[in-house]
Amino acid sequence: MFPEALGVFPYVFLIYLVMPLFYISQLTGTKMVLGYALILLFLVTYRQLYSPISIKAYSYWLTVQIGIIVILSLAYHPNNLFMGFFPANFIGWFGTKKYFDRALIFFIVVLSLTTLILSIQGLMGEMLYFYPFLLVMFLSPFGIRSINKRMELEKELKEANEQIRNLIKREERVRIARDLHDTLGHTLSLITLQSQLVQRLAEKDPEKVKSEAKEIEMTSRSALRQVRELVSDMRTMTVADELADMQQIFSAARISVYIEGESNVSDMPLLQQNIIGMCLREAATNIVKHSKAAHCFIEFRKTRGSYTIIVKDDGVGFTGQEMNKGNGLKGMKERLALIDAELDVNPSQGTSITMNIPVVMKEKKAEVAL
Repeated sequence: MFPEALGVFPYVFLIYLVMPLFYISQLTGTKMVLGYALILLFLVTYRQLYSPISIKAYSYWLTVQIGIIVILSLAYHPNNLFMGFFPANFIGWFGTKKYFDRALIFFIVVLSLTTLILSIQGLMGEMLYFYPFLLVMFLSPFGIRSINKRMELEKELKEANEQIRNLIKREERVRIARDLHDTLGHTLSLITLQSQLVQRLAEKDPEKVKSEAKEIEMTSRSALRQVRELVSDMRTMTVADELADMQQIFSAARISVYIEGESNVSDMPLLQQNIIGMCLREAATNIVKHSKAAHCFIEFRKTRGSYTIIVKDDGVGFTGQEMNKGNGLKGMKERLALIDAELDVNPSQGTSITMNIPVVMKEKKAEVAL
């Protein structure tokens, strides 16, 4: 009935209708029927004021709600004035100060006149306890408005931070592309020229070929060193960082996550970790969006020559045709291909994604040379 973001608050607030319902239940005949009809109309206004409607419609339903409170207070029981806390809350939700001021003045005037009429009729003599609550009722819209402003500012700040993060990522991509062009462009061009020279000298001067091959080896090692320097300077996402983010995402989606095996892959190169992290992120996004799963299992297996990472859920799975249409799995395969890794997908009984990543074995001589 009400927006999920507000939780149970709108339902709890309805407890204040117990008092007017009690007074109406003590009556009989037409007056009782009209009283229940007014309460039903009041519930309609209450529901509508929680809906995303225009300011004009919002003002209309608020006016109707205040009018119902006046009728219930004058025609049924003065204690129904306590229902004024309902419109007092909704007045605080006006975003524009002009509409807020108009609604608050209207509210104060109407409830003050109603209280005055009841006092003239001698019905407020035993309700002196109501006046402090009336003052709180008139002041509460300011508190509600202040809270809403703070919430709006926090939302805008969150959006601004997200934009900043996106701009930083974009700038980082531009920087990496520029560095790759400046540092590796010349080196790779040199390797190409040397390779062409070797092809021409293959039959004419074998000794010269050996010399040029040695030069190509040295040039390629230089290129490898440049790549490693760039990678070490990149703002990479490690597997450990991505697992922590996945746990937060699954927690927000109310999906239980279980991690098995040795998840510490700090000995893996940062470039591999970055690609695996992006694949794990894609898998988590797919589970949250499409699987309708309640549990997710992430298993790490380490052997001498490779890492195996299995991400499995207990959701609805998908057909082979749906798998071929999706760009997410295709992107994961393309990323993993960059590090000679393989992706296997099993959509039966939930979805199971298996990533086999080869371990890069470094020779000590190569490390010394670099």
